[in-house]
Amino acid sequence: MGWSRKCEKRGKHWLRAAALGVVFLWTAGSSLQAEAESSKSAHWHKGVGVEAWLTGADKEQVSQNAASQNDAADTATGAAGGQETDVASDSADSKTKASSGDGTKMDDLTGTIVMTSVQNVLNVRTEPDSEAELAGYLYADCGGTVLEQKDGWTKLESGELTGWANNDYLLFGEEARKEAKDAGRIVATTKTGALRIRKEPSADAAIYDLLEEGAKYEVVDEEQIRFSEDQEITADWVAVNYGGKTGYVSSEYVQVDFEIDYGETVEQVKAREEAETARLQAEKEAAAQKQKKEKAAQAEKEANKAAALAADDSVLLAALIQCEAGEEPYEGQVAVGAVVMNRVRSGAYPNTVKGVIYASGQFTPAGSGQVGRVVASGKIKASCLQAAQEAMAGSTPVGIATHFRRAGSREGIVIGHHVFW
Repeated sequence: MGWSRKCEKRGKHWLRAAALGVVFLWTAGSSLQAEAESSKSAHWHKGVGVEAWLTGADKEQVSQNAASQNDAADTATGAAGGQETDVASDSADSKTKASSGDGTKMDDLTGTIVMTSVQNVLNVRTEPDSEAELAGYLYADCGGTVLEQKDGWTKLESGELTGWANNDYLLFGEEARKEAKDAGRIVATTKTGALRIRKEPSADAAIYDLLEEGAKYEVVDEEQIRFSEDQEITADWVAVNYGGKTGYVSSEYVQVDFEIDYGETVEQVKAREEAETARLQAEKEAAAQKQKKEKAAQAEKEANKAAALAADDSVLLAALIQCEAGEEPYEGQVAVGAVVMNRVRSGAYPNTVKGVIYASGQFTPAGSGQVGRVVASGKIKASCLQAAQEAMAGSTPVGIATHFRRAGSREGIVIGHHVFW
């Protein structure tokens, strides 16, 4: 299942456990106006909500689990067939484990946070048994809520995943809170459109941009602000990371939440892998289709060039004139033909009309295939055909000029929009 891509696999959701007595988010205001940058919101920086919950006292008693577990090897290494191996190295440095032998009732942990203590993947099962059916997977840095505990196993909820995991590979209590703080993120989500993000925490400060509703940015906390900006901010403002710079938004118009990674159900993993397979297949098919079109275009270009080379010189020259000066006055069309004929006669260029027109890097319409397409279409203007014949007969309104380009960039004979020299 490609377990090594831990971050890509995790579900990223809001930890929903308010019904169990755990508060996982706090809000920095409720007004939905455009920007009344005022001081109506609570000061979430001072430990309200998640911060208080993460650092406050917890009701559970915790200790090291001295009892060996029969199912201590219930972790996954990512084998597609669901095989499991003992990863005791993951639990060797495990921190605080729930214990039923220290006088603490297992029910005391119900409703508290639980975090994984693994380096890769932890199996979550439908029953507290290592042989039970797989319900899903928890990855390193994933968290959830304790629902029930039994015989060295914990039933937990992590996003859409609900199931039993072995206690040997879980963290509880203070260690779980510490891990959550280290692994989680605080993000601010805009609650209104056209919200100004400012360069300083002031309503008079310059503006970086206007944010759309629902935009999400990682919050820069007070310690980071003091370190990088050497300043304090009030409860009226929330500092966010804006493209590597610190931006400030009114706290009244953002919701500030604590975000942590969740596990995935078996069905979610399957759906994600199927979507990834479909994406790769679509990319492969798109690349093949693009290559096919490019080959077809190149083949058409070569065929048109062959047709152009087989055409009479006057037709080929008329096609070039049409591409380069089709909308120019007649004199300008003759002038373009004269440049080609002057090159044929100069000795510094190929001595044939075809050779001059298709010389590498000389006439863009020839190299791009445009001349060949015009020849193949047979739709050449009468004026261009006449100009080609006149130029081949020796007429030249530009003397011995062998170059031309858009007028205005150099001196020369100007005819229409071209300068000749």
